[in-house]
Amino acid sequence: MPAVTVEDVLVLPRLPLPDPAMTRFREVRRLITAPLALEGEGFQVRRGFAGLPMNEIDPFVHFDHIGEVDLAPGEPTGAPWHPHRGFETVSYVMDGVIEHQDSNGGGGRITDGDTQWMTAGAGILHNEMPPESFVMSGGVVHATQLWVNLPRARKLVQPRYQDIRGRQAALVTTADGGALIRIIAGDIAGHAGPGVTYTPITLAHLTVEPGAQVDLPWHPEYNAIVYALAGAGAVGPDDRPIEMGQAAVFGPGEALRLTAAPVQDSRTPKLDLYVMGGRPIREPVAHYGPFVMNTRAELVQAFEDYQAGRLGVIPAKQLPHTG
Repeated sequence: MPAVTVEDVLVLPRLPLPDPAMTRFREVRRLITAPLALEGEGFQVRRGFAGLPMNEIDPFVHFDHIGEVDLAPGEPTGAPWHPHRGFETVSYVMDGVIEHQDSNGGGGRITDGDTQWMTAGAGILHNEMPPESFVMSGGVVHATQLWVNLPRARKLVQPRYQDIRGRQAALVTTADGGALIRIIAGDIAGHAGPGVTYTPITLAHLTVEPGAQVDLPWHPEYNAIVYALAGAGAVGPDDRPIEMGQAAVFGPGEALRLTAAPVQDSRTPKLDLYVMGGRPIREPVAHYGPFVMNTRAELVQAFEDYQAGRLGVIPAKQLPHTG
């Protein structure tokens, strides 16, 4: 899992140690195991939020974890052209290569810790596909995609695209250097990530050394969800066990306690966590397929607008050959 690494974490800024006597550590409210599903052209994902109540994941809607899987030549697939409206997609690639193109002119290639942040807003068409060279060679794929809801007042904003290179993430460590923390968006203890958000959120990828503990300061107004990308460990002040493919939802408080198991599997020598949180929007959510709106009538309108071509058109050079 290359993502972004550093030779010596001890040269990085260090997070302050919370005072245990003055800090309320968040209890684990719920822990679930993500079920497997098929997406796009048939690639397998773990549905990280499956079964979680919407009010507990607000302002998020959906989370997919792809891999870690080693694909043979010809096996890599993607998600061909499809529409979105009313939310943002945040695609984060730790291993492999994904190319994005959309009907608004956005696009690019992400790999090894890069993030593509697409605000669908009023509506957009896009695709997410492996480049031909990666299809031919095969290789390891490990990625996530998070859907971030937009509040009613921002549902129909102009679409936009952010290409966030892995090296742009804010890198910090803990007081003892036991974890590498990559802040993608929002801030942790004053260290801000590069992602520009409509909805106040924080996203971070943590790699925790075996046996190390992270006491992570967390915005008290934000909810908190931790998903295990690889490895095994424990979460919360009562050390609830967590392993790859599981998500923990936390209750209120000012900090998260995250611990890596002293002994890890030889294939995943460290604990990797994707940590998400944001200020709940607390509005009705009407979600169907690629659209996230506030009411059923708005969903119907989204489908009608898509069928009428009002969400954009596929660029001519991407149209299939007919002759």
